[in-house]
Amino acid sequence: MENSSFGINSPLTLETFFIPPGGKYPIFLFGLAVYLFGMSCNLTLISLIILKKNLHKPMYFILISLPVNDLIGITAMLPKILSNIVTETQEVSYPLCVLQAFLLHMSAGGILFVLAAMAFDRYIAICMPLRYSSVMTPRIVALIIFLVWSSDFVCILSLFSLQSGLPRCRSVILSVFCDNQSLLKLTCGNLILNNIIGLFITVFIQVLSMSIQAYSYFKILVACLSRKQSDAKAKAVNTCVAQVVILVMFEIAGTFTVLSHRFQNISPDLQKVMGMLMFILPPLINPIVYGLYTGEIRRTFLSVFKSRISS
Repeated sequence: MENSSFGINSPLTLETFFIPPGGKYPIFLFGLAVYLFGMSCNLTLISLIILKKNLHKPMYFILISLPVNDLIGITAMLPKILSNIVTETQEVSYPLCVLQAFLLHMSAGGILFVLAAMAFDRYIAICMPLRYSSVMTPRIVALIIFLVWSSDFVCILSLFSLQSGLPRCRSVILSVFCDNQSLLKLTCGNLILNNIIGLFITVFIQVLSMSIQAYSYFKILVACLSRKQSDAKAKAVNTCVAQVVILVMFEIAGTFTVLSHRFQNISPDLQKVMGMLMFILPPLINPIVYGLYTGEIRRTFLSVFKSRISS
């Protein structure tokens, strides 16, 4: 009933995709394969950076936050969806729904903060090569990583703390997963303050991240154009192309997902798919992109792979 009040232990109901007869287990197995592939790729990247001393550099210590963030996003998203498919249930407890939404928003904000930190590192390395070791000290690198995760956590916690005191009078989530917008639609209180602060936090994260990246890449571009050595230009460009590719893909999916909540004529199934891709594609693509464009990671992986084969 729309006017009744729901307690914290009252289950919520998630929408689902149309699954054709006999399609439940093929879809489940495909989703499981995607999840395991994403997990293995990101864990491999993390393991390489931790175990191989030639990757113990500021760039890679900052980079390790990216696969960690991707693991948070894909783990918060896929297992629950796959569980609902195989058990044919759409119910989820309210606390679990809030936890899923919180982790997904942490992952979405985290990728922007991490890419900003990586862009800053490349700016120092390419534009100030002689000062790189004195600027990017272990203490500064640890501080950058701390700021990335603490800023993300504080922003998302502020976003979710606003809805904790709002009365809940609906129980149907109009999506296959939980997010902040879906949870707000369950409430029957005044949402003006939530929308204003939510918009402010979103704009703050976007503007801060994009400003750092735009400044860094502009300075890198100027430095590359001023150098005569073609190999130096190629090396500088390759270190930045991967980050730009990841940023563009994430922004396209993220922008569509945010705007889809504002317009009623967008297909619900398309909205669900784009929302899922926002958290599923980065864990699948990021390790591959960095493996292709970062020569040191590629060479390290191939050497480990060849040694395993020969042994």
